[in-house]
Amino acid sequence: MPHTITTRAHAKARARELRADASSRGESLSHSKALEAVARELGYRDWNTASARLSNQPDVPLQIGERVSGRYLKQPFEGRVHGVRELAGGMGYEVELHFDTPVDVVEFESFSGLRQRVRAMISEDGVSWTKTSDGVPHLVVVRENAGII
Repeated sequence: MPHTITTRAHAKARARELRADASSRGESLSHSKALEAVARELGYRDWNTASARLSNQPDVPLQIGERVSGRYLKQPFEGRVHGVRELAGGMGYEVELHFDTPVDVVEFESFSGLRQRVRAMISEDGVSWTKTSDGVPHLVVVRENAGII
């Protein structure tokens, strides 16, 4: 699965992918059977259970208090989500993260610049649009329970 499924819309899109894959192999797969297959992929007993559970999950990539890891200004981190705010029209999210251990964001050996709490704007995929001068995103956030981003 290229994208993690967190909403009913994502699950239905995955079912369409399964049907297209089956069709490309010359096989027939009904939409209901594809939905049942997606439910099993997600660990649910059937589509009704998956649909009910997914409909109750918020359509945001991160939740306050959730454990995350990733890279901030090229440095690895682990921490917790301290705040999340949806940007206009769902174009992305402003997140505030609190790192377990401060991250040194200065690449020079002669001094340090430690950061423990940062705020940034990220896409739904957890990647900031802002980049360093060499093209690396300022922030990449990954849920520690990687099955849900």
